[in-house]
Amino acid sequence: MLHFGPARARRKPSLTPMIDVVFLLLVFFMLAARFGQDVGLALAPAGQATASYAGPPRLVEFAGGAVWLNGVETDLLVLPDALAPLMPDPDALVILRPRDGASVQDAARLTDALRAAGLSSLVLMEP
Repeated sequence: MLHFGPARARRKPSLTPMIDVVFLLLVFFMLAARFGQDVGLALAPAGQATASYAGPPRLVEFAGGAVWLNGVETDLLVLPDALAPLMPDPDALVILRPRDGASVQDAARLTDALRAAGLSSLVLMEP
């Protein structure tokens, strides 16, 4: 028979490493979580606009930072001034249509610029 020496008393497992892992996970999820309110775009889908369309065409297309007003490429900074002669009244509808390659960020940038210029009736068409 083999003899391994005197039997040792069993140690209780230490909970310190497990507690460290739990706190590390807690800190990770607290830092990775997004606190605050989500931001959304206040736009009416094309079929649900409340106002009726009147006046000359006001189609603004966008993709990848470029903007087209009625098919003519226009700088985003001068877009409100280019839209002004086409607006029969200040709350007339402006139709926004994304082109291929347009992102949500492009739509947000465009709507922010138009709202800052005082245009509030924006309708987003599906691509």
